[in-house]
Amino acid sequence: MFECPNCGGNLKFDVPSQQLACEHCQTKMDPYSFEQKTKDAEEQTVSDGTYETTVFTCPQCGGEIVSSDNTAAAFCSFCGASTILYSHIGREKRPDYIIPFQKTKEDCRQTYSALMKRAIFAPKELKDPKYIDGFRGIYMPYWTFYVTQKGDLALSGTREHRSGDYMITDYFSLTGEMDSYYKGLSYDASSSFSDNISESIAPYDVKGMKAFTPAYLSGFYADTADVDASVYQLEAEQTAYEESMKKITGIPAFQSYAIGGGAGSPSALHTRTETIDQSLFPVWFLSYRRGDRVAYATVNGQTGKAAVDLPVDMKKYLLGSLLLAVPIFLLLNLFLTLVPSTLLTVTAVIALAVMALSTREIRQIAVREAGEDDRGFLSKNNPEKLRQLDSRRKPKTAKNKTSRIFVNTLYIILAFTFVIPLIFQLLLVVSFSMDGLTTFLPDFMRRFHFSIAWLIIVPAALAIAVPGIKKLDQVPGHTGLPGMILALLGILVGSIVTFLNPASDLFFYGAACFSLAAVLVTVTDIIRQYNLLSTRRLPQFDRQGGDDRA
Repeated sequence: MFECPNCGGNLKFDVPSQQLACEHCQTKMDPYSFEQKTKDAEEQTVSDGTYETTVFTCPQCGGEIVSSDNTAAAFCSFCGASTILYSHIGREKRPDYIIPFQKTKEDCRQTYSALMKRAIFAPKELKDPKYIDGFRGIYMPYWTFYVTQKGDLALSGTREHRSGDYMITDYFSLTGEMDSYYKGLSYDASSSFSDNISESIAPYDVKGMKAFTPAYLSGFYADTADVDASVYQLEAEQTAYEESMKKITGIPAFQSYAIGGGAGSPSALHTRTETIDQSLFPVWFLSYRRGDRVAYATVNGQTGKAAVDLPVDMKKYLLGSLLLAVPIFLLLNLFLTLVPSTLLTVTAVIALAVMALSTREIRQIAVREAGEDDRGFLSKNNPEKLRQLDSRRKPKTAKNKTSRIFVNTLYIILAFTFVIPLIFQLLLVVSFSMDGLTTFLPDFMRRFHFSIAWLIIVPAALAIAVPGIKKLDQVPGHTGLPGMILALLGILVGSIVTFLNPASDLFFYGAACFSLAAVLVTVTDIIRQYNLLSTRRLPQFDRQGGDDRA
């Protein structure tokens, strides 16, 4: 604890004034000019580069936070447990830099409350003022990289043009001198702080970094750095390389060329890491525990940018959907009438769409539960998996971008396949007026006028369902028959009914109702899957309990 030299009260860092302020006499002091007395043990820096601090350890998950204060901490930010954290005096590695908090707790509450006003389906607990008051200021450890690119530049370039029946490729060598640098490329150094959370509230303005002093921690907490800098070094160099290549290819004189860059290797631009510093960046942190899952709300303590895990209240969502469906149904009924066969095809397309959403979420859940989207977590818990992911990692090239565009275009085509049945309906009408075909073509068209649409829908449904089914065992709490299987069954039933083309419309309506019921079940599954994605497993850190280390 930092004592006030005037009254002996506790000095804490005051965000608006950026100074240490006394809780009692309002004395304010510069964090760097504060002269500690002998009994102030917080900044006894020793030759090994550490400083003395109070370490708080959660008895339930083992998470650790440090502070310059020795007052009791009554809850764990990581697992949401309402319990007194064990504490002991320890030593932590002294960071090189720190970005002090620029946003107050009140600023944080206002930002969060503004987000909650738009989250109409969020659980009511997330909007409770008592819950919102639980934000805690925590400094998160980051590695900041200083990357340079200096040396002679030699890149290959190609340009294609047509001459008659031939495609001619011209090859060029683009040479020059490279002299650039990237200072402040930052990656979180804590395995307890998920990479997707840190990326969501990024970026920080590294120009606001100051030399570290423990005085900035007074009144706040700090997470401990337990991820080695080498985990992110290659990623930092790759980021610098990709950014420089964007600049080079953006030069007007080079825009007509397809420029190669040493197969995406940062060495093509002489990319190297000069220095790596450990820094502390400010985060307002809030946890929401629901059963064996936890959700986080985080606000960038420098810029105010917020990222919130927002689970959906199932009852609110279904009630809101029902209320919205009634006026939409009445409106469409006034302007749109679908024949039974068209209705069945439209329901199949809807089923295909929700199957795609479900499979996509199942894949994301598998990635999240395995920690594959968090390099820091993998480096501590599954280093072999991290090496496998790095070995399969491909650089972001123009070819990869083209592939993504192609895949997205394919999804759009599948999403709008209902246009094909409408076209065939028009062809059916035209066929009735064609001389010489009226005795044969109408019956043929009645049986097969949807064949092309269903030849797209059925294989697409199978292709979407199989990957999702394979990963269902990685979805926590999964039991029973998934809605996606019912949606697939509805599509298969619809294709059979369409092919058989029974005389009674009841078959079409029955198949459509079955398909829509399967869609409803799948949608509820999607909501459950979304709630899994918007929450996280309760963390369990490989650390000793506080009572074992006291």
